[in-house]
Amino acid sequence: MTIGRLNHIGIAVPSIEKTFETYKTLYGATEFIQPFDMPAQGVRVGFINLPNTQLEIIEPLGEKSPIINFLEKNPKGGQHHVCFEVPEIHAAKAEMEAKGAKVLGEPRIGAHGTLVIFVHPKDSDGVLIELMETPKGAH
Repeated sequence: MTIGRLNHIGIAVPSIEKTFETYKTLYGATEFIQPFDMPAQGVRVGFINLPNTQLEIIEPLGEKSPIINFLEKNPKGGQHHVCFEVPEIHAAKAEMEAKGAKVLGEPRIGAHGTLVIFVHPKDSDGVLIELMETPKGAH
């Protein structure tokens, strides 16, 4: 397996709307995908479309959100993960585990409607890596 294109950079924040406003006002972003809830993941998600990638803006959805701890350590928010595409998520998971990396959970549907896994930051020089199965018909 070789990682594919950078799909998005995940940024955990206390308020998606505030972050959208910052990127609009400060950086001139104009294309936003409005926030939606992902109860199974415990997050609310919105996207900022850029010419060469997306920013995935995530905020906690409920008290048991997996990003609560991150925001407790980083109250203003910050970079949460980097997402790369892979051709087949189950093969990627098996390969990561065979190479000794800790995969966090089983493949599940991510915000793009395709399967994802996360590789623990300790295995990637401190960066949480999301591997996402390339959406059908993409590129």
